[in-house]
Amino acid sequence: MAFTFAHNNLNVLDLEKSIKFYEEALGLSVVRRIESSDKSFQLVFLEDNTTNYQLELTWLRDKTTPYNLGDNEIHLALRTEDMKAAHELHEKMNCICYENPGMGIYFISDPDGYWIEIIPQK
Repeated sequence: MAFTFAHNNLNVLDLEKSIKFYEEALGLSVVRRIESSDKSFQLVFLEDNTTNYQLELTWLRDKTTPYNLGDNEIHLALRTEDMKAAHELHEKMNCICYENPGMGIYFISDPDGYWIEIIPQK
């Protein structure tokens, strides 16, 4: 029996704001949308256009307050071939929340406060 990764899910408060962030900050593209018949939730799947991995954003109509992320110790990680250009973009977007120059990495924060680690392509 073998398992492969399909997607990760993040619940978001403002779906369109989150989609725009992931498109602009990370170059992800929407590949599929699912809306419940009663319009109580939407699922939006984004891809990096290179791998089969997907990020699922879930929006719940009745959720009106920010999500409690606890200690926020869970994060996504994305690689880039151009750390300098990525850092400049994220600095311009004012979304860098932590830097570790010694390790050559940094983190950005999405509109809901989820952290995304940016690491160099090896």
